[in-house]
Amino acid sequence: MTHMIERKALRIMQHPDFPLYLFTLAAEEVDLVADVARISRDEAGKLMGYQRPEKRTHVNQILEYLDSDQVLFPNGLILALPESVHFKSSRGPGASDGMATSGTIEIPIPSDPRAPRPAWIVDGQQRSLALARTKNRRFPMPIAGFVAGSIDVQRDQFLRVNTVSPLPSNLVTELLPEVPGAPSPRLAARKLPSALTDMLNQEPTSPFRGMIRRASTGTQRRGPQVIADNSLVEAIKESLESPAGVLFPYRNMAAGTTDTEGIRDVLFVYWAAVRNVFPEAWGLPPTRSRLMHGVGIRSMGRLMERVIPHVDLAGPDPVAQTETEVARIAGICRWTGGTWDELALPWNELQNTPRHISALSNLLARKYLDARAGR
Repeated sequence: MTHMIERKALRIMQHPDFPLYLFTLAAEEVDLVADVARISRDEAGKLMGYQRPEKRTHVNQILEYLDSDQVLFPNGLILALPESVHFKSSRGPGASDGMATSGTIEIPIPSDPRAPRPAWIVDGQQRSLALARTKNRRFPMPIAGFVAGSIDVQRDQFLRVNTVSPLPSNLVTELLPEVPGAPSPRLAARKLPSALTDMLNQEPTSPFRGMIRRASTGTQRRGPQVIADNSLVEAIKESLESPAGVLFPYRNMAAGTTDTEGIRDVLFVYWAAVRNVFPEAWGLPPTRSRLMHGVGIRSMGRLMERVIPHVDLAGPDPVAQTETEVARIAGICRWTGGTWDELALPWNELQNTPRHISALSNLLARKYLDARAGR
């Protein structure tokens, strides 16, 4: 036996053979209507399905949002519907505007919970798993469903939907400070560093004024913008999150507050000193100066953790004090030419990779500590 789920719907004829329907399902109904075609192979080695495995962390992040207050969730699901669905057009001259036809869609649901579900999820499997677990059981979920009984058509649509290029990371990073809430904990962790990076790029007294390349820069304006914003975002994020970071104490985790002015002062003082110690390498494109390259920004960012504790930020001239500290490693630096002897690498072969960042960071820290100890 079967029963019907009936919903108001729009029918859009994009393709003569595969009608497309737009409608809604309650969160609890998604699990009744659609299943996930997991990618696997049968005993004969034939490929089955097309969906990747469940990403538990991703599902939990979506579930946490769905269970929160005032949810706005326009990211719908795309379903491959069975040929047994039935669409009844509305009556009257206003039922169609030439682009879409209003009516009612009926989807047959088997009464036996062990029976196969009638539809397959083409896009949104992680969302569907979260919807099946949310306490907001009647949450209305937007659905786009096309009638296609063939697995080949479903796979074709799955690949087309999921091979579109993702948003560039620097665009996401730049947008984060302007969004009231972050879509995930991973992005939330980048929100404050991104806002601080924007401040470094905008404030007139910042040593980085106008030098940071952001998504909004535009190709026509990329003259002095020589520093990739993600490098600074990562450097700041690392210092904020590590208990040993010099920026970590400026966040009150219990109260949920942050001393942004204190962080601003640290960043301005330290990077102004770096600029003053290495004027010949400052402001050049990364192809001409590895100080402006991701590997230089990240490594010098880590050196900040060693330097700032020896600076009296409330003193009369903290920039001059910091210059004295940074100058301790100036003699070994090869930002614009020569070879980093202990790394056995020419200056322009250093790359923005974890291995090179770690090697250069460790070298600078070791030489700094040796210089302070008089070795």
